[in-house]
Amino acid sequence: MATEAKEVLEFKPEIGVSNGGLWGAWAWQEMCPEETYATGFSLKVEAYRGPMDDDTALNGIRLFCTRGGRGDKHEAHTVESQSGPWGQWSPPSWCPEGTYLTRFSLRVEQTRRGLHDDMGATNARFACSGGAHLEGRGLSWGEYGEWSPPCRKGLCGIQTKQDPVRGALRDDTALNDVRFFCCGR
Repeated sequence: MATEAKEVLEFKPEIGVSNGGLWGAWAWQEMCPEETYATGFSLKVEAYRGPMDDDTALNGIRLFCTRGGRGDKHEAHTVESQSGPWGQWSPPSWCPEGTYLTRFSLRVEQTRRGLHDDMGATNARFACSGGAHLEGRGLSWGEYGEWSPPCRKGLCGIQTKQDPVRGALRDDTALNDVRFFCCGR
């Protein structure tokens, strides 16, 4: 009985980090299909546009949900919550076979204010259950914060915090923060 109680206390239904950007609102949650969990991810990133343009950097994060077996990558189900309109999706990054995503860290450029171009989140990295670390193909501006608490049974859902499109001559930041939901399998 003591072991069961300990497992309940350690279970975290959602995980996040403390360094997320200031702007935007939380969008909808999207969850992996039943009996699947995230084994890979992809980032939607706007490349640097130059000193006179408005840069947004990280616009979206996709999780690729599989059953974790051989060949499942070709049958992955994609979940992503809300994504910004700028940038391109990177090719998927996958945990080694038989492992899954368990925690993350977010790279965020701190608020610059005034006439400076703010960006919010610029990159993300993930840890796999076997100990491998996967860094996204985002931008290098800003600093990574602390790692999130782990989801022992893997990541099964996502919710993004997006700054809405502000229009011409306004500072867009796109994705500012993200939280993930732990699997209950």
